[in-house]
Amino acid sequence: MSSILTPVSLTLSLLLTLFLTSTHAATFDIVNQCTYTVWAAASPGGGRRLDPSQTWSLTVAPGTTMARIWGRTNCNFDANGQGQCETGDCNRLLDCQGWGSPPNTLAEFALNQPNNVDFLDISLVDGFNIPMDFSPTTGACRGIRCAADINGQCPAELKAPGGCNNPCTVFKTNEYCCTNGQGSCGPTTYSQFFKTNCPDAYSYPQDDPTSTFTCPSGTNYKVTFCP
Repeated sequence: MSSILTPVSLTLSLLLTLFLTSTHAATFDIVNQCTYTVWAAASPGGGRRLDPSQTWSLTVAPGTTMARIWGRTNCNFDANGQGQCETGDCNRLLDCQGWGSPPNTLAEFALNQPNNVDFLDISLVDGFNIPMDFSPTTGACRGIRCAADINGQCPAELKAPGGCNNPCTVFKTNEYCCTNGQGSCGPTTYSQFFKTNCPDAYSYPQDDPTSTFTCPSGTNYKVTFCP
């Protein structure tokens, strides 16, 4: 059988190569630079104990959406990986399944979206527990960061063991949770507190214009606790 490619098969081969190149998996290096242990969690991905200076490398499939990475604090797990965390707890499992319990600082992302971009953000909509940096290690795009002492400055009514709650968690009203749909709420005194301290981060659910960032699809990333 001849191995010579016809123009049509050559074109298809090139298109397939370009498709595979533009949709390859992304690598996320999750680094603990805190002076204390952080139990990293990822959805999808699971969970891992990270002592100071340790790194967990995670491969995420192309096309993944509604994904998030966060840190859990003051955890205690048994030999079977069952236990509980003070912040960010994930169904009482070390190998996280599902999302974490507030308060927890979130790195959120969606890979290989229309126009060949990744969307990324740091969200405080579930509150704050650990300072975080979310930055590309490849690609021509900027990183984002929330490294302020939010726990130390947290308003008294939002304080929680190990963290600072978002007002939606505490008050559960549309004013703070935006439960009635697009345009149903706006900035509040509490959201301004978060925004002033972390201008890159989501401060309330409809804070999209100043809080969503993009990188070219195929970019790899690093999420750093306590940058």
